[in-house]
Amino acid sequence: IVFVFVSAYEPDNTEIGDHLVRHGDGTKDIAFEVDDLNVIVQRAKQRGAKLIRDIWEEQDEYGKVRFAVVQTFGDTTHTFVERSQYRGVFLPGFKPPMDGEDPLLKHLPPIGLNFIDHTVGNQPDLQMESVAAWYEKTLMFHRFWSVDDSQIHTEYSALRSIVMTNYEETVKIPINEPANGKKKSQIQEYVDYYGGAGIQHIALNTNDIITAIRNLRARGMHFLTIPDSYYEILKKRLQESGVKIKEDLKILQELQILIDYDENGASELGTSNHCLRPLSWTRPRGEICKDLTGYINKVACRSGLGFFPGTFA
Repeated sequence: IVFVFVSAYEPDNTEIGDHLVRHGDGTKDIAFEVDDLNVIVQRAKQRGAKLIRDIWEEQDEYGKVRFAVVQTFGDTTHTFVERSQYRGVFLPGFKPPMDGEDPLLKHLPPIGLNFIDHTVGNQPDLQMESVAAWYEKTLMFHRFWSVDDSQIHTEYSALRSIVMTNYEETVKIPINEPANGKKKSQIQEYVDYYGGAGIQHIALNTNDIITAIRNLRARGMHFLTIPDSYYEILKKRLQESGVKIKEDLKILQELQILIDYDENGASELGTSNHCLRPLSWTRPRGEICKDLTGYINKVACRSGLGFFPGTFA
């Protein structure tokens, strides 16, 4: 799992500077590692993709890496990365920390996060279908899962979603749009605050979410606060459905972990830490973070397809 944090380094850096002015902190690019960059770019061009930057390469003493960038929804981009001829720590120009490994790391508990499970792209109303069609046509993705506002809604908020995935089903991108409710949809709220379509959240996969969250909290991570009423309602729902869960509900409540399941009884556990999104708050350096433009979600899927309506709403 690699996150690259970028800000404008020099004056007049319009690529990063303009993006920050328009959107604030957020996800600008989702990169895909590819085996054959030439074929992917050629097919994307044939299918009408807008190339922000055509194929180029960078190299250092460890080899070379080839790149290309295409425009997707809003101001979000996808970078294709072909690194089969590179043996460095990350990309050309990147070096290990000059002062060595942080001496505190060996005293911190392991986390156990495996990979990026999915990234969610929020769209303005009635844009979901066209964006899903773009992934089908341009990147040859297919539809993996979908729900409408009859399935994903609360008393006040609703949304529609189509999950797009590649042929191997190793990359998943849910595409969401708002639906009418008593109040503004959380998707519309994101679009308003972000200034258009963008990446709402990034989900990280783990085999053991209880240990992962305990250890992240021990490392100082802050997570959203879930009201006790959520777990009271959850207990009633589980009793009525007949679904049995392996985990101790008291532990889930203690760690503020969410849970959902489908008609086949499959369960999904999740929790969110936000530097970014109204669903929850984190406290970097003791301050409340009130940026509404994205968050990180931890997911442990017991079985099934891995997407459940209840954890979207």
